[in-house]
Amino acid sequence: MLVPLSWLLEYAPLPEPVDVGEVARRLTAIGLEIEGVEQVGHDIGAIVVAQVLEISELTEFKKPIRYCRVTTGGTCTPDGERSVICGAANFSVGDKVPLALPGAVLPGGFEIGASKRYGRMSEGMICSPSELGLGDDHTGIMVLPPDAPVGADFVDYAGLRDTVLDVNVTPDKGHALSIRGIARELASAFEVEFTDPADAGLPAWTQAPGPDGAVWQASIADPTACDRFALREVRGIDPATPTPLPMRVRLARADVRGVSLAVDVTNYLMIELGQPLHAFDRATLDGPIVVRRAAAGETLETLDHVVRALDPDDIVITDSSGPIGLAGTMGGLATEVSETSTDLVIEAAHFSAPGVARMSRRHRLFSQASARFERGVDYDLQLRASAKAAAMLAGLGGGTATEGYTLASAPIEPVRIEMAADHPDRVAGVGYGSDTVVSRLREVGCTVQAGPVLTVTPPSWRPDLIDPNDLAEEVIRIEGYEKIGTTTPRAIAGKGRTATQRLRIAIAGALAGAGYVEVLSSPFGSADDFDRLLLEPGDPRRRAISLANPLRDEEPQLRTSLLPGLLRVATRNAGRGFADLALFEVGNVAMTKPDGGPGVAPILPVDRRPTPEETAELDDALPGQPRLVSVVLTGHREPAGWWGPGRPATFRDAIEAARTVLSTARVPYTIRAGRCEPWHPGRCAEFAIRTSGAGESADERLVSVGYAGELHPRVITAFRLAPRACAVELDLSAIERVAAGLPPVQAPAISGYPPATQDVALVVGDAVPAAEVEAALVAGAGAAADGTESLLEDVRLFDVYTGEQVGAGRKSLAYTLRFRASDRTLTDEEVAVARDAAVAAARERTGAVLRGAIAGAGPS
Repeated sequence: MLVPLSWLLEYAPLPEPVDVGEVARRLTAIGLEIEGVEQVGHDIGAIVVAQVLEISELTEFKKPIRYCRVTTGGTCTPDGERSVICGAANFSVGDKVPLALPGAVLPGGFEIGASKRYGRMSEGMICSPSELGLGDDHTGIMVLPPDAPVGADFVDYAGLRDTVLDVNVTPDKGHALSIRGIARELASAFEVEFTDPADAGLPAWTQAPGPDGAVWQASIADPTACDRFALREVRGIDPATPTPLPMRVRLARADVRGVSLAVDVTNYLMIELGQPLHAFDRATLDGPIVVRRAAAGETLETLDHVVRALDPDDIVITDSSGPIGLAGTMGGLATEVSETSTDLVIEAAHFSAPGVARMSRRHRLFSQASARFERGVDYDLQLRASAKAAAMLAGLGGGTATEGYTLASAPIEPVRIEMAADHPDRVAGVGYGSDTVVSRLREVGCTVQAGPVLTVTPPSWRPDLIDPNDLAEEVIRIEGYEKIGTTTPRAIAGKGRTATQRLRIAIAGALAGAGYVEVLSSPFGSADDFDRLLLEPGDPRRRAISLANPLRDEEPQLRTSLLPGLLRVATRNAGRGFADLALFEVGNVAMTKPDGGPGVAPILPVDRRPTPEETAELDDALPGQPRLVSVVLTGHREPAGWWGPGRPATFRDAIEAARTVLSTARVPYTIRAGRCEPWHPGRCAEFAIRTSGAGESADERLVSVGYAGELHPRVITAFRLAPRACAVELDLSAIERVAAGLPPVQAPAISGYPPATQDVALVVGDAVPAAEVEAALVAGAGAAADGTESLLEDVRLFDVYTGEQVGAGRKSLAYTLRFRASDRTLTDEEVAVARDAAVAAARERTGAVLRGAIAGAGPS
């Protein structure tokens, strides 16, 4: 909200000279953050009030040009007269206008000089509102009031010099969306007297209801939609009356566009008081006004010329013709105040804050009025605000305000809060004392009955104060957040990151070291994502949690997989020309539990640490939130260069990425052929980890933790990815649980003796996974003949061959076996025995046939 400082000082007068920096600091300290301070009008000079003496029409040009003779009362030349070229036609002889003299500087540093144009010498420029920084109206000259003093400095006359504060008003401080509210806070911060603008200058006639039927009648059909609805009337105003210059300047400084006197007055009072007002053209109303919910099938054309289909939950203002306005949001076009309107009906109401918020979001129609109503306005302000509007319109527009008012209302039970006197002390950890607590609450405007337990009634302008914690926050805020001490927790000796934290950092570092880039994708998704991933109807990943108030209607659910977000990131990058991607993400997902979903979390006290039982209750109410790690590969894994063409990413790269994660976690795992959406059924590997037992014992149990491979072609098409894109998704939470039970890492003993390598090629069926063959080789050659130690140090697959030489339906897998002993150099015989044992185990387990030793090497 943009707030002119001069407007604030009218109701919270600070001692001169006013330190703007101190004003900004103190307002920020009490919760009204000042995001910017702008000095306006200080860069403008040499603009004076001039009077038009003569106008000559120049007709020899394509567009109308006027050559004007003006006077400045002797401030420029001996007779005060000069000639100016002007293209506007909204002024006449005798009008007073702002004249920028040669050498003048306009907002933005634009300098004015004397120049010859259209064959005439122009000695200055007659200014429009936009050229003076008073709005975007550049269609005509600013015509000043008849009593404007000729020759006066226009900047001083119009009060252009000011300081504008950009105040960030949080949603819980609706009272601060007004000069009234911020001035009250400013007066409190500087301990000066506050004058309530709602009570200033109200004539006596505004207090009486007046005779029955004198003012347009109104009623409330639905008290849950509106509990206060006030009407006043002004008749016989001159619609051509311009808005007073000081009001136009203040509205422009507050970033509100000037329209007409009626609209400007209602906008002015909305900013000053925080109460939105609306003016109806009395001649267009038909029958009594009723506030109700919309009926099925009703429509309304709003002031923005959009015909809107109304929802039964919408709050509408109606007359006998039907809806004439969206309550608290925007008026209807049929009853709009026009340039010919002379009789006005002024409305001030107190609408349901949730109702206005839902309605403005439903219609995507946001206004200054809806911003205030949805935060809560003063429910005791409607009569006073409408009275000020009627008085101002009557006085400025030359009309007559009808005595009395119409007020439709429903009972409002004041909020009463019971709070222990030391509650703010316990919340903040600061000893304020009962007297300070009571004093600060009264300063806010609360009525307080003192005692060990305080009974507090918040003021009508603070609907956000509803429980003891709200009151505690007010005491803490006004006393100053800086009084709350800061204590740095002492680190416990020997404690640092947990083992789980170290593992996550290590996994992220390993993937980054392998060339993957970490991203953070959106945590939201939709059911359409499940369809694009080809998930079956009963897939657990479809158990998504829907949000009550999603940020985007297209993504109303919490994600159950990291892949959709990563795939969208890949698509976005590909659309910008970056198709070669290797991305990964580590993050939580959320899904309902199989028993029906999360419960309702309890609201716990804030003055102590939750008990273990309360923590367990909170955990039970939360949905399942496993942590996953996902990888996406598209395009080339290795770029092209002087070394040759690039290499496209394949499902083998995805499998290696999964191996990197599991190897970093040091968990024992098994790779087997898998089948799971959204992966290609023939190029998908499943990863399983051992959760109990070891080796080949009966207690061994394998649990699947994820899949890696090439995505299904239909998934690639649905997400508009490059062909043959690959992905990985692993359950990091399950991996962490197993890793937590592993013994500490032991540095391996490094033998000083040379290794011996043997290459073997084994022919197996196409359906036999290479991982099973590798596991058989490890089992067969893992120990020496006497069983004293393991001689096999490493097994590496280096070639896969299919062709006529191995026969149809078969493939050749070539492995390098590396043997080494810790206490001696192995002999050829020992290496041969170990190799033969490995081959025999592979033949027994997988049906492998030795194709022949490709190369053999004895001890180096």
